[in-house]
Amino acid sequence: MSSSSESNLAIAKTVISAIGSAAAMSMLIHNLPPEVQDYLFFGLRHVFIKFSNQLTMVIDEFDGMMSNEVYEAAQIYLGTKLSPETRRFKISKSEKEKSFNTSMERNEEVIDYYKGHKFKWIWVCKQIQTSRESFYNPRDINSTMRSEVRSYELMFHRKSKDFVLECYLPYIINEAKLHYLETKTLKIHTMDYENMHDLSEVWTPVSLDHPATFETLALDSEQKDEILKDLDRFVKRKEYYRKVGKAWKRGYLLYGPPGTGKSSLIAAMANYLNFDIYDLELTEVKKNSDLRRLLVATANKSILVVEDIDATIDLQEKLSSRVTAPSNDSHEEESKVTLSGLLNFIDGLWSSCGDERIIIFTTNHVEKLDPALLRPGRMDVHIHMSYCTPCGFKLLASNYLGITEHQLFEEIENLIGATAVTPAEVAEKLMKDDDVDIALKGLIDFLHMKEKEHEDIEVEEKENE
Repeated sequence: MSSSSESNLAIAKTVISAIGSAAAMSMLIHNLPPEVQDYLFFGLRHVFIKFSNQLTMVIDEFDGMMSNEVYEAAQIYLGTKLSPETRRFKISKSEKEKSFNTSMERNEEVIDYYKGHKFKWIWVCKQIQTSRESFYNPRDINSTMRSEVRSYELMFHRKSKDFVLECYLPYIINEAKLHYLETKTLKIHTMDYENMHDLSEVWTPVSLDHPATFETLALDSEQKDEILKDLDRFVKRKEYYRKVGKAWKRGYLLYGPPGTGKSSLIAAMANYLNFDIYDLELTEVKKNSDLRRLLVATANKSILVVEDIDATIDLQEKLSSRVTAPSNDSHEEESKVTLSGLLNFIDGLWSSCGDERIIIFTTNHVEKLDPALLRPGRMDVHIHMSYCTPCGFKLLASNYLGITEHQLFEEIENLIGATAVTPAEVAEKLMKDDDVDIALKGLIDFLHMKEKEHEDIEVEEKENE
């Protein structure tokens, strides 16, 4: 055999041996636990990175207890940059959303080019064993109380570092905001107390498709105009709030009898501002520290709602106990939701952990609320949701029956002016029949019945005096 043939045979044996070793190593790694596979994968990658001219920037999902704006922007931006070369990616769409949502899959890569610079993105998800023995830092949501820690790794040439910080990342944040506003579907978020340790999971979103608008609300036109002007003024005053040293938030108290449209007004405000709603059940919150975590986990441009505030927490009792028997035990204060904790939640230091937020309390009994809750700076705007008015009836007739005038209107308006009837009650009667005359006559009969009930109550009260 010639020396050339022997050399080729030696090379072939070496290649086959290397392939066999690689295959054996691959099978060995494949049979290892996922955590070990991840460790080896990231370890090898970091070895190669160490000796290259590439720089890696790690973008964690959370910065302490706060959401990382860069991470959230990257998540939206990279969902629009998936290419035919991307092997795996995630797609989702709820029934009421306008379009498909695409995003990177775990440990996948996306290549992006911007102004002549090349960038490689990897979405890194590390599984972490959760146990009581694991280290847990309550001020760091990326600590091991979570089962998975997520981050993006951005790789680029070392020379591009200043360009990334000064141009590329600001560009991504701006593009993500624009894309989010174009595709946003309103959500209503409910609290999941079982996931209180994970700020990314503590609020569960569901698409909000409530049709209420200010045009359809059975409110007096003057009251509507005042609310709309206040909302418009609020969203335009970012620099003003900063200049006067106040958190960029606004508090609304909606009070009045049941059925006067408080929930519909909240939905109309969300639709008008394009703000998500966070529905907070105070009865589910066990301590002040949890209340703070819930506040931190809400997004900017959102409405936080606490319905029936008078029924969810006995503020007068909390205030009395705090005044008559102040406690020096901070642990005891943290073990329950107190009035001071609620007030700090509304207008204390923790209320400034976010921008452009609206807080709404609703109550059927405003007289039961402690004055400490009602002062300016906490509930800035008090909106009385009253019984139906003649103006409100006309709007309801237009919405439900498609009419603006009718010969029975005068009689109905006179009865409504003298009777305590809610917009919900009027709407229910107007929906009883598609025939306009039958529906309006049914409403008249109902109003006469309400009028008689009111007269009977007055007679009974006089007899009891």
